[in-house]
Amino acid sequence: MKLHLIDFPLGNNHNLQNTSKIVNLLGVAFIFLTIVLLCYPVLLAYPFSFIRITTTSQTSSSSVFSSSFCNVSEDSIRVDKKKNKCDFFNGEWILNPDNAPYYTNETCTAIPDRQNCMKYGKPDSDFMKWRWKPNDCELPIFNPFQFLELVQGKSLAFVGDSVGRNQLQSLICLLSRVEYPIDLSNSPEEQSRRWIYTKYNFTIANFWSPYLVKMSEAERNGPTHTGLFNLYLDEAEDWTTKIDGFDYVIISVGHWFFRPSMFYEDNQLVGCYYCLDKNVKNLTVHYGYGKAFRTAFRAINSLKNFKGIIFLRTLAPSHFENGEWNKGGNCVRRRPFMNNETHLDGRELQPYLAQVEEFKVAEKEGMKRGLKFRLLDTTQAMLLRPDGHPSRYGHLPEVNVTLYNDCVHWCLPGPIDTWNDILLEMLKIEA
Repeated sequence: MKLHLIDFPLGNNHNLQNTSKIVNLLGVAFIFLTIVLLCYPVLLAYPFSFIRITTTSQTSSSSVFSSSFCNVSEDSIRVDKKKNKCDFFNGEWILNPDNAPYYTNETCTAIPDRQNCMKYGKPDSDFMKWRWKPNDCELPIFNPFQFLELVQGKSLAFVGDSVGRNQLQSLICLLSRVEYPIDLSNSPEEQSRRWIYTKYNFTIANFWSPYLVKMSEAERNGPTHTGLFNLYLDEAEDWTTKIDGFDYVIISVGHWFFRPSMFYEDNQLVGCYYCLDKNVKNLTVHYGYGKAFRTAFRAINSLKNFKGIIFLRTLAPSHFENGEWNKGGNCVRRRPFMNNETHLDGRELQPYLAQVEEFKVAEKEGMKRGLKFRLLDTTQAMLLRPDGHPSRYGHLPEVNVTLYNDCVHWCLPGPIDTWNDILLEMLKIEA
């Protein structure tokens, strides 16, 4: 709050008595202002929108005065903070036709062809014009300047599969209104890459690891023509040794676990998922998925030098209808679902529950050594967006491709941008 000196015009017709009254009035005003600032310290922070209130065990004379005079206790502060806490993960999609999108395939060069839906003729643009509205609060639209100020001098790693990389590409596009990063990778063909925003000294990286644990390809074709993979569920992959210096790490994997897999523990085959081998015990996606997250989280908690924050971005459901993904299934809806129109079914519900269960265990273990685990739970929001996938609009219509309709990844711009809206708000809380 800025105080201005008031210049009173004291002429010859003002006597000493009037002057004394003015001085007394100024004294009363000063006392009143002092009380207001002690009772409402948040005013000192105005006009900043994000304010953090902290309390300590130390007590000063001013804090005693403030608590007793204003009748404000630490308990009441905690209650207010609970009231103001926003659940970003439950809500509805509402129309946002006037402002969206916040970038296009012409303004952002980071959009890969497979997610460049407008370039390849997606017949409607309404999928870009919806905004996620949490039930009890507002979710601000992504502010690239604010984001880069928050992460200045820091680093962020994305670990996981191509949907995780999809979020990274969305982030680069959202930040492109301020700055484009410089690619530090040895080759643009690398699955794992690194970039830097030089003006802000902010590094982002992508570590490709679709299973989080060590894997090898057992058969190139496999029972469903998508390969058969050996998963070593108790052996962490080498990305866990590369995140030591990162301030933030976002982990997200999912759809690769629905491919046929052989499960190994202690180098022994314990079962498989959809390997169609009668001599091997058939296990569920839930089993392999949960074990992989357990191994990954344990590896993180065992890192001696890691001091960053781990975000688990939960499973993003696919939306194949009228057939399975390799049997003519497609996603052609043109509006989001309402909450009462759909629900997470067993096929994707079980992996979701498995990763959340392992997250809670890891969070408790991490607290023992001061590590922070945060849940970026986008599953419900994305369950409601069958309209936001590329479908067959990830390439020219005349191109002969072997890919099926894509109802797994997300168009850019599109609903996946909301993940970064939420990420920014979570980073503000951590700031």
